[in-house]
Amino acid sequence: MADTDGQLIEGVETAAPESSGLPQLAADDWAPQLVWLLISFVFLYVMMSRVALPKIGLVIEERRDKIADDLDRAAELKQEAEDALTAYEQALTEARNKALGIAGETRDRVKAETDQLKAETDAKINARIAEAEAKIKAAKEDALSNVQSIAAGTAQVIVAKLVGKDIDDATANSAVAAELKNS
Repeated sequence: MADTDGQLIEGVETAAPESSGLPQLAADDWAPQLVWLLISFVFLYVMMSRVALPKIGLVIEERRDKIADDLDRAAELKQEAEDALTAYEQALTEARNKALGIAGETRDRVKAETDQLKAETDAKINARIAEAEAKIKAAKEDALSNVQSIAAGTAQVIVAKLVGKDIDDATANSAVAAELKNS
């Protein structure tokens, strides 16, 4: 060894410098390295096969079972949803049909009531029309009978003034009646 001044210290042997390079590639150390590699490999193989891999296999199996259960449950829920949808559509169809039936019954009932009211109103109107026509006919006949008597009286006066002769009521009435029939 050398001191700080660069001088060799007496009594200390210096070792020869070893070859530089990777110690794994030194041929002298291959046998112990292979033994330790084999021991490590066997230890890790046993640990993996006895401890880690069974646990991993168990976890995988549990996940597979859970996924299968979830898929089964999803299929059940899907079937329930489809059944509920079918029931809903059926109920909706029944409700529509019932509503259409009620609407039809109501329409028919209202139409029957309207027709009945219309018939009653038409009957009342026809009765009033018949009554009014009878009154008009009576008034017309009364007016015609008055017209005839007025016309007969007027004819008597006109003949008396024009001809200077008086005619009787029967002659004036028959002349006016004959003229009314011709017109």
